[in-house]
Amino acid sequence: MNEILKHFPNLMDIQKEQFEKLDFLYHDWNEKINVISRKDIDALYTKHILHSLGIAKIIQFEPGTYVLDVGTGGGFPGIPLAILFPETRFYLIDIIAKKIKVVQAVAEGLELKNVKAEQMRAENVKGDFDFIVSRAVTNMPDFVSWVKTKIKKNNKHELKNGILYLKGGDLTEELKGFPKATEYNLADFFEDEFFETKKVIHVPLKFVV
Repeated sequence: MNEILKHFPNLMDIQKEQFEKLDFLYHDWNEKINVISRKDIDALYTKHILHSLGIAKIIQFEPGTYVLDVGTGGGFPGIPLAILFPETRFYLIDIIAKKIKVVQAVAEGLELKNVKAEQMRAENVKGDFDFIVSRAVTNMPDFVSWVKTKIKKNNKHELKNGILYLKGGDLTEELKGFPKATEYNLADFFEDEFFETKKVIHVPLKFVV
């Protein structure tokens, strides 16, 4: 929790309480439904929460922004971002029902009014979004094929509407078909060695009729 406060010092009291509650909620649910590996649950704040918030080092979502989190798993990056941006709407999807059950329970436990979570494939999602976020659910070409028709036409941020993807390692080959993609190294923002190879990838996507 200290890591969160260190990097995001201007949190409101309600946000601090919500971030603190995540520890109990995820430990409690993880004993019933294993959504976070045993070795990672004790590093929840670094490997899951702070990692998710890496996106907030790249962009500050404006009020009214609509964000789709594809393959959210236990709620990452969607839940931490929803705490940080209470005036942004988040739609969290995953194809595994038990994971969505955990996400719904965590959102309810935190009284997050800006989160909707459903068992759903990305291809079947209706609606359009300012940004689509995810944590390395597949390679970028496949991911783009799932979501390229779900982008809003009008931009309200300096960063163009599109994908914000959390991934690590050398992505040269994977991104060669996306010349407008930008890589942001999370090691520039967070000191922990976990972030040495971690990145946020922004891929702008044009509105498709």
